[in-house]
Amino acid sequence: MIDHVSIGVRDLARATAFYEAVLGTIGLEKLVTRADTVGFGKRYPEFWLNRRGALAPRPDDGTHVCLRAPDEKAVQAFHAAALAGGAVSDGAPGLRPDYSPTYYAAFVRDADGNRIEAVTFLTSSR
Repeated sequence: MIDHVSIGVRDLARATAFYEAVLGTIGLEKLVTRADTVGFGKRYPEFWLNRRGALAPRPDDGTHVCLRAPDEKAVQAFHAAALAGGAVSDGAPGLRPDYSPTYYAAFVRDADGNRIEAVTFLTSSR
């Protein structure tokens, strides 16, 4: 079981503002702020932003992180908040029957090329 994940970002202040809005839609909040890192979570930091060098991201660079959302509406809110914050859609909210008949997810790429996903499992497929 994974305890926490960290992703690299070039501009910690920009990324913090972006992730505060996006992660708030699925119940995570900013819990720790340090000079070069910020941690988000529910009870303890589960998702960390770490300042990295100034290298420009390439389209497929970055990390893929999937975060559990409480329901379908939260997945939709996650996607909308990410796009409003400047992310690029890498998969609109919807069922992913290739993964599972009840796998409902959305994917975005942040400004650093990280691919962030929100998923919930519906009680039944449609």
